[in-house]
Amino acid sequence: KDAPFGVVTFEPHPRAFFAPGAPAFRLMNAEARANRLAKLGVEQLYELRFDGRLAGLDAETFAREVLAGSLGIRHLVAGADFRFGKGRAGDVEMLRRLGPGLGFGVTVAPLICDHIGDYSSTAIRGALSEGRPEDAARILGHWHRIEGTVQHGDKRGRDLGFPTANLWLDGLHLPRFGVYATLVDVLTGPHQGRHGGAASLGVRPTFGGTRPNLEVNLIDFVGDLYGAELSIALVAFQRPELRFDGIGSLVTQMRADVAETRRLLAAAERDG
Repeated sequence: KDAPFGVVTFEPHPRAFFAPGAPAFRLMNAEARANRLAKLGVEQLYELRFDGRLAGLDAETFAREVLAGSLGIRHLVAGADFRFGKGRAGDVEMLRRLGPGLGFGVTVAPLICDHIGDYSSTAIRGALSEGRPEDAARILGHWHRIEGTVQHGDKRGRDLGFPTANLWLDGLHLPRFGVYATLVDVLTGPHQGRHGGAASLGVRPTFGGTRPNLEVNLIDFVGDLYGAELSIALVAFQRPELRFDGIGSLVTQMRADVAETRRLLAAAERDG
C-alpha cells in the first residue's frame, strides 16, 4: 500500500478505564510494549488516549473520525475477535462494510491456536500465574519480559553476598511468586549487555514485605545498576516463594538457587 507499518493501541488500556479497581492485568507497560513493537518492525505507534470522550464514541463514529479522519489509514488489519466503539458494538464485519466508503481496506487476522489451546493474553496470564513461563513464551514467540528502572531497595541482598537489582511491578499482571532463572538485558548505562540472573518475584515474606517486586541477582556481575533500564526475561520457574526462619537457611537456599539458575540457563542455551 506504500504506507508505513503502524499499530493503533489505547493508553490506558480500556479495561483499566472501566474497572480501575480490578486486579492488575497488563503483561507489559507502555514503554515495554513500544520496545517490543519496534523490534517487530513497527514504524508508527499510535497510542490513543482512552478517556470518557473516546469511550463514548459509537462504532461508526470511531471508524470515521479516528481511523479514517485523524489517522488516515489506508488498510486495516484486525484480529477476528476485535470489538470497538461504545458498548463494544462494532466488530470486524462492520469494519468490512464501512471501510470501502471511508477509504481503507480491511483484512481480518484469524485467531491462532495449537493442540494445547488458544493463543491469547488470557492464556498467557494463566501460564504465568501457574509458573509456566515456557508455555507463555510458546504463545508470545519470545520469553515474557518485565521491564523497568532499577530502584533502591533495602540492600539486604548485598549484605548477604547476593546483590540484587530491584524493579517494581505496579500495574502489571503478577506471575507466580517464586524464584526464576532469567536473562537480563541491561538497556541503558555503562553496563549494557546480557547477563544470566537468579530472580525472586514476590513480597519477601522472610523480611515481612508486602509490596510485590522483582529482584534479580546478575550472575558473575560486578557494577552499579541503580537507575538503569532492565529487561528481564522469565526463562524457567525454579521454586515457590518461601519464608525462612533465619538468615543462614536463606543464604544456603540462595546458593542453591543460583546453582540451579546456572544449570537451567545452560540447558536453555543448549536447546536453542
